[in-house]
Amino acid sequence: MELLSDFLKLIVPAGLVLYGMYLTVKLLLEREADRYRNDVKTKYTETVVPIRLQAYERMVLFLERISPNNLLLRLGSSSTTVLELQQRLLQEIREEYNHNLSQQVYMSQEVWNQIQGAMNDVMTLINQASGDVRPDAPAIDLSKRIFERIIQKDKQPTTNALKAVKEEIQAMFM
Repeated sequence: MELLSDFLKLIVPAGLVLYGMYLTVKLLLEREADRYRNDVKTKYTETVVPIRLQAYERMVLFLERISPNNLLLRLGSSSTTVLELQQRLLQEIREEYNHNLSQQVYMSQEVWNQIQGAMNDVMTLINQASGDVRPDAPAIDLSKRIFERIIQKDKQPTTNALKAVKEEIQAMFM
């Protein structure tokens, strides 16, 4: 019995010391893991967030550049006939789109679909308006018809996409 008592006197304190060491090491490892996660989060914020914000800025610029008002101001005087203007407008939209295509990786699928929808709406508007006038008519006739269609709808085709981009930016960065 005395042997068992001496054995317990050695084992119980050693077990308590071992348990204390376990808790100390566990706490140190958890703190180190938290510090590592914070470092990764900080590096992410320093590198990825500015790139994502720049992608959103580029998409806002894209939407502004393909809005019919801006397109016609930029390209309206460079063509002589409806057909030439239609082709120039559609070509400009495609070039802008291809230039910004890679930005989709930085935004949600919903917003990207809105952007594509806006682009398609602008192209449809141009094609429908050009169908209302003769191809050999003066280019100003197409410009007038595009503006008439916008006035009828009482909204730019890029409005909803711009709103979606701005809302996503605010949700992510504000």
